[in-house]
Amino acid sequence: MAAELTAHQLIAEHRPTLDQALEAIRTRAYWSPHPEHPKAYGEHGSLDMAAGKAAFDALLGTRLDLGQPGTDDFVGGEVSPYGIELGVEYPHADIDVLLPAMKAGQKAWRDAGAEIRAVVCLEILKRISDRTHEFAHAVMHTSGQAFMMAFQAGGPHAQDRGLEAVAYAYVEQVRTPDTAEWTKPQGKRDPLALTKQFTPVPRGIGLVIGCNTFPTWNGYPGLFASLATGNGVLVKPHPRAVLPLALTVQVARDVLGEAGFDPNLVALTAERPGEGIAKTLATRPEIRIIDYTGSTAFGDWLEANARQAQVYTEKAGVNTVLVDSAGDYRGMLSNLAFSLSLYSGQMCTTPQNLLIPRDGIRTDEGPKTFDEVVSDIARAVDGLLGDDARANALLGAIVNPDVKERLEAAAGLGEVALASREIANPEFPGAVVRTPVVVKLDGAKPDDEAAYMSECFGPVSFAVAVDSAADAVELLRRTIREKGAMTVGAYTTDEEVEQAVQEVCLEEAAQLSLNLVGGVYVNQTAAFSDFHGSGGNPAANSALCDGAFVANRFRVVEVRREA
Repeated sequence: MAAELTAHQLIAEHRPTLDQALEAIRTRAYWSPHPEHPKAYGEHGSLDMAAGKAAFDALLGTRLDLGQPGTDDFVGGEVSPYGIELGVEYPHADIDVLLPAMKAGQKAWRDAGAEIRAVVCLEILKRISDRTHEFAHAVMHTSGQAFMMAFQAGGPHAQDRGLEAVAYAYVEQVRTPDTAEWTKPQGKRDPLALTKQFTPVPRGIGLVIGCNTFPTWNGYPGLFASLATGNGVLVKPHPRAVLPLALTVQVARDVLGEAGFDPNLVALTAERPGEGIAKTLATRPEIRIIDYTGSTAFGDWLEANARQAQVYTEKAGVNTVLVDSAGDYRGMLSNLAFSLSLYSGQMCTTPQNLLIPRDGIRTDEGPKTFDEVVSDIARAVDGLLGDDARANALLGAIVNPDVKERLEAAAGLGEVALASREIANPEFPGAVVRTPVVVKLDGAKPDDEAAYMSECFGPVSFAVAVDSAADAVELLRRTIREKGAMTVGAYTTDEEVEQAVQEVCLEEAAQLSLNLVGGVYVNQTAAFSDFHGSGGNPAANSALCDGAFVANRFRVVEVRREA
């Protein structure tokens, strides 16, 4: 196929954005090229919103034929958590045909160099950004996120994470020069002289195993990190959340073809109900990189069995907030209530355990007993979600039956401080919407420990009574070390407690947020500035995004010649 996008065009359009991204990851300052507000897209924002919804509606009940080699069937079956059958069919691949086809274009992609690969990736991201409204509906109706969250997290925030991965990939590849003249003096003899050439070479094909809750936000870092470092990428979406990643693959294939590269560098493999192809794919010799977000059990299996691949996992953890004292008690309650409620607690960063001294805490409103603190947190959640329209906008829908079962079972684990209630969604009567449950547990009781030391993914939080701040700090350490944590939060006005919590998080490699009372929450991170996960505790073996996340996706091969 003749190139429609020249290297000159791509560099002229996207190099400035790449340079800004490189500066952002250097300074860690706020920056994003992707607007968060729906009306920022296009000259007539409301028209774009309507067009995006119309584009999504037009996809329903259709077959998304990506033109991939080796397609032996079309499969589907996604049902929105809001109760709508999507009815979209996707290509099912004969892997023995598709994988060799994906490798065929790798030489040209490798030889293109780091800059061209980066700007091609940025063109893919730009085209996805132009369709953010359409993608938002696709994310909403596969993940159960409310529309605004699906728009922001599934759109601009996901695109930011993809761009961030491209920036890190570029930095690591250009760290070594393309060529070097090497001369070694030999005294009276002629010097030794060599010309050396250094080429970043890809590992092979990257496999992205998508998740149900954040298909784009969690999928884009690995996809773009592998593609930008010269690898082909095979995308295996979660069976309940295929559409957002299928659209992503479609855009990537279009751009690659227009830029003169083989579209088969990026491909999709959907699966039949119950087929479970991830294990088969993960152990294929052609698969040399794996990116996975999901359960600890399967993440551990990948790390143990996909020995031929470099495996990047984000698994489960038990996120903890230590409440020792509060300089802004009302701000703390408000911040915690939002963190516990957002997307029905279905985020890998949502706090689960709230460690509170059984003798109470000091606050700017005077001392508060353990029971008062827990009751006030419950009231704050109740107040935030008291209006059903606002509750629907914050909670979204329960993503799958497993979450609903955990939520219902949690009420039997201890004294319920806040009962979960059902909320009707007038727009989507089939949606399962539930408010969070807060359960009191005793940190000193072994039976209670079994509950709070296990991840209970969903809108479930445990208020755990501990003997003291020092006891809470040690429980925090043990939780991170044994179970891992994607996030840690702490509220304290005591400098010694703050230092102790910080030391635990440094030693156990967990990301810490201190005394958040405003519009930033422990379960939200900003690309280019915040690290998502650390790679240093059991919750994840990698961080989004740092040099380690991209550097092992390629190797540098040297060719030496006599000068």
